[in-house]
Amino acid sequence: MSPDQRSKSIKRAALALNFDRCGVAAAGSIPRSGFVREWLGNGYAGSMGYLHRHVESRIDIRTWLPWAECVIVVALNYHRSRPDADHGEGSTAESGAGDGLDIARGRVASYAHGEDYHVVLRERLEALLLEMRRMFPETFEARICVDTSAIIERELAAAAGVGWIGKNTMVLDPSLGSFFFLGEIVTDLRIAPDAPMPDHCGTCTRCLEACPTDAFPSPYVMDARRCISYLTIEHRGEIEPEPAGKMGDWVFGCDDCQTVCPFNSHAPESAESRFAGSHDDARPPLGVLIAESEADYKTRVRGKALDRAKFQMWKRNAEIAMRNQESSRSGSSSA
Repeated sequence: MSPDQRSKSIKRAALALNFDRCGVAAAGSIPRSGFVREWLGNGYAGSMGYLHRHVESRIDIRTWLPWAECVIVVALNYHRSRPDADHGEGSTAESGAGDGLDIARGRVASYAHGEDYHVVLRERLEALLLEMRRMFPETFEARICVDTSAIIERELAAAAGVGWIGKNTMVLDPSLGSFFFLGEIVTDLRIAPDAPMPDHCGTCTRCLEACPTDAFPSPYVMDARRCISYLTIEHRGEIEPEPAGKMGDWVFGCDDCQTVCPFNSHAPESAESRFAGSHDDARPPLGVLIAESEADYKTRVRGKALDRAKFQMWKRNAEIAMRNQESSRSGSSSA
């Protein structure tokens, strides 16, 4: 089978397994290797020291897997109407259970409402790899990657034509938007690579203007140290008062720069029911988060991507969200 025929067969199999996009990048140095080194050198990774490890494999996957010929990149849509949509965007949007009182609630980024995407995506990729072994009888090497390997997924996705890297540093597709997960199969099979997709952001800067903490020093550059997702999920210590005061009611991640993107205004709903979440998943009661025990925390985050933020971090985030809401209410009262 020719490299082009292999590419077409893999893409058909990926779509049959309900992946939303599939592309192929040649293994080799990523086009923006200089940007990555400069980004790390500027300290924009904050306390994420692991990003400074294995830099060479992040830039060229063959440093880690010398047999690699190409990288198959898939996208899996997780976009769903927010479980709190009927209640509006207010932080006290739903009455407490049986008490008739509005209760203060936080917000969780939409990718973490349902089951752990690492598990769902890996299962799909394993099914795709099994189908590849059925289609291609020759022996070949393959390695599945889902978010935790020392590679830069968005750079590989852009190289594979799955989308382009937008001004908010997310991978964007014209019809799919940016609410999707990425996964990869690295292989030594010879597969025809795809052409990168053109940048369609144009003059739009909505994502940059929507960031509450000014995490974008310039278009296409994100300073993680000011990003709400980093502060709530990755940063283990105290959060400085200035960015904390701008975090609003986010307690895990942030969707602000994605929500305002025009390409997400008509993004399709995900067909994956395992990514669905309840209202409490999307808008957890702050009082519960602050008061819960570590055992309750472990039960709440079990089987979800939410366990990336540790027990004390959830309390810290919830306390910040509560203070921000109280400050907002007092400001509104005095206005």
